Amino acid sequence: MTANARAQVRLERDGDVAVIWIDNPPINAGSAAVRAGLLNAIDEVARDERIVAAVLIGAGTTFIAGSDIREFGQPLAEPQLPMVIAAIEACPKPFVAALHGAALGGGFELALGCDARIAAPETVVGLPEVTLGIIPGAGGTQRLPRLVGVPRALAMICSGERVKGAAALAASLVDQIAEGNLCNAAVAHARSLAGRKHRLRELSVLAGEPQAVADAVAAALKAGKNRPAVVAAIDAIKASALQDFDTALAGERAAFQQLRTSREASALRHQFFAERESAKHPELLGAATRTVQTIAVIGAGTMGTGIAIAALDAGYGVLLLEQDGGALDRGGSRIREHYAARVSARKMATDVAQSRQESLRTSLQWNDIAEADLVIEAVFEDLDVKREVFARIDGLARPGAVLASNTSYLDLDAIAAATSRPQDVIGLHFFSPANVMRLMEVVRGQATAPDALATGLAVAKKLGKLPLLTGNAFGFVGNRLYAAYRRQCEFLVEEGAWPEQVDAALQHFGFSMGPFAVADLSGLDIAWRMRQAQAATRDPAARYVHVADRLCEAGRLGRKTGAGYYRYAEGNKPMVDEAVHALIEQARAEKGITPRIISDEEIVRRVLLALANEAALLLAEGVASHATDVDLALVNGYGFPRWEGGVVFWARERGETALSADFAWLAEISGPGSRIGDPRPLLASSR
Repeated sequence: MTANARAQVRLERDGDVAVIWIDNPPINAGSAAVRAGLLNAIDEVARDERIVAAVLIGAGTTFIAGSDIREFGQPLAEPQLPMVIAAIEACPKPFVAALHGAALGGGFELALGCDARIAAPETVVGLPEVTLGIIPGAGGTQRLPRLVGVPRALAMICSGERVKGAAALAASLVDQIAEGNLCNAAVAHARSLAGRKHRLRELSVLAGEPQAVADAVAAALKAGKNRPAVVAAIDAIKASALQDFDTALAGERAAFQQLRTSREASALRHQFFAERESAKHPELLGAATRTVQTIAVIGAGTMGTGIAIAALDAGYGVLLLEQDGGALDRGGSRIREHYAARVSARKMATDVAQSRQESLRTSLQWNDIAEADLVIEAVFEDLDVKREVFARIDGLARPGAVLASNTSYLDLDAIAAATSRPQDVIGLHFFSPANVMRLMEVVRGQATAPDALATGLAVAKKLGKLPLLTGNAFGFVGNRLYAAYRRQCEFLVEEGAWPEQVDAALQHFGFSMGPFAVADLSGLDIAWRMRQAQAATRDPAARYVHVADRLCEAGRLGRKTGAGYYRYAEGNKPMVDEAVHALIEQARAEKGITPRIISDEEIVRRVLLALANEAALLLAEGVASHATDVDLALVNGYGFPRWEGGVVFWARERGETALSADFAWLAEISGPGSRIGDPRPLLASSR
């Protein structure tokens, strides 16, 4: 037994019960050293005649929150987890898993390999491996159906569902909830087993009704977009009811080993580590956060009410402010309807919904801003309007309050200059709908104080958001990327593709929607206003496609007007419109462009290159904090397929030489005004 294994796993005795502590902070990841330590401890339990039972428990704040994900891209070191679980099952003495914090993935599989599971009330259990492109590989797909049945196991494993406390007990995922001292309760339960083993492998699979299984499979495939890990998980779970345990277990392990080295699993691990990296901000180390208990939201439109709901759900007191009584009434109604719908759908208890609504106050009195610790402006996206609002906030907000703009592309410094305290001003760019979308950009102004910025990041996390720290530049990170994406798609249409071909090619690649369908959904006038705002500073020699402007001038603003790039009838189904084709052909003719056939492969390649090139420019300008923030923005805000990792992941696969040549080719084909980014910052990994 190595010193590292001894340090991470230690065996203590509580009379005749062994208490095996797993101590691998911060999350007790199931590393090779932990597995080796467990195997040695299990062997000691088996050999010591004075021990009648054993308890597995995590030191610190959690049980085992999962395996060490860094191992998955490499040959797995011995002993592997199935060997540890087999040793527990082979040991004649019962093992009790004492769960607290998180027992996820391999941690929960280890618990399922024990003879009983005792949990603290706040414990979360689950098998979320499919979210990393793999399946449970240590018996999770075989033991879980023996506890909860095949249909429920399909739903849990194929979605990566996490189940908490009382719900876990009700579902038989744990045997007991320990309200007091967890270790003492687990030791008492271990003694009560009187030496009897309760191996899940010896139970019959709860197969379920054929229709219930079929429905669960269909739901899993639909929600999981038929991804390989979901398909493999379904096959493994169904095998639990069709094959003997050891045969099905071997099949599960083989599928796990094949999936973990796949490109898709690598891409999903890239996303996982990108989220970790996004939280690292050395320049903010030591910056204290300001106290935030009450949030004022100015503007009761769709965005403002969405922000208010997000804040209420996070436990903040919320003041929703408007200057128009009718708008305030409509905003209040939207919030009430939201909570009524949650209760009706049984996604929220009535008393919880009531409590959250009681934390909301609506007002037409601007003086009420004085009670807020954080003021979030969510008014019309116009610089003059926002400056006027901030000048008014400046005279009313209490000293030390953080003042935030929800602007999606405007100059934060110009907004902050309308106040006497630019050090308190930050950007909090919520994505719509604000209470649903996980991505948030936290924008640093030139004068923003570190503690104001740290407060914005902390609030974003409490709201359940994925915050990306960005510099102040037009469009920040997300909308800069999307503008480059949209612009390249417009070039492709100008050169010979049709909007519907571009949309179909990118949807086939994995985008949730194509860019032209998205434009119609959000409204073409939004991007039109952005282009108008930039018109004075646009290089007149730069290539510019007028098709979208012509559509707007014709009143074709998207779904809301029944026509944009597509026509819309009942059901809002997009239909190809020959009038749009004619408009595009006219625009090509005016520029003397002879259309050519463009393949779907070229469409995807040029879009990825345009995004990667823009990412390189954002890094060079210091707008993005980390290269991988680009991939988080695309996946969480713009429908980029998570299983493709992102454009930085793709760029790193291509390498510097190929990417440099590709960027030069893209600039040449894109025409005047194109800038070529340096690919090297994209390729530098921080891990």
